[in-house]
Amino acid sequence: MSKVCVYLAEGFEEIEALTVVDLLRRAGASVTTVSIGGSLRVTGRSGIEVSADEMWSEGASDGADLLFLPGGQPGTRNLGAHEGVKRQLENAAKGGSFVSAICAAPTVLAAHGLLKGKRATCYPGLEGELVKCGAEAVTDSPVVVDGKAITSRGAGTAIPFSLKLIELIFGADRADEIAKSIVY
Repeated sequence: MSKVCVYLAEGFEEIEALTVVDLLRRAGASVTTVSIGGSLRVTGRSGIEVSADEMWSEGASDGADLLFLPGGQPGTRNLGAHEGVKRQLENAAKGGSFVSAICAAPTVLAAHGLLKGKRATCYPGLEGELVKCGAEAVTDSPVVVDGKAITSRGAGTAIPFSLKLIELIFGADRADEIAKSIVY
């Protein structure tokens, strides 16, 4: 079973985070939601409160096959400012794990040097943040995979993004099964 770590910060985009968590769990991944704040309860940008599986710890992502950052504001800024998340992303990338982000959150991957020389996408209008950090901004695709970095554009692309993550972890057949099961 694949291990996935999803970081939740105050102001995260609920659709992006919970769609990924739900579909990966349906596929059979062991998904752990991690609060990077001071409480297990994390409130999203639309005021929906979620209870994370665990609190932030330095080893939260140890052994994870994939780390995921949902977008939303101020969630993305909170993720970008968290030094521990930065270290875990860098360690995961060095160790060969997937790093993924959607909406505004690819700017966090870019700012930490994880998209340098890679193709990536993000929420429309934020492409300049990717480019200034050495990434090639892609605007005509809902999901972009470049090596072990997977990025997507926003809440409306959460399902194809999730299915791509499933494909990368479990294969195309499993992604197709999940897509059919949700009538996508």
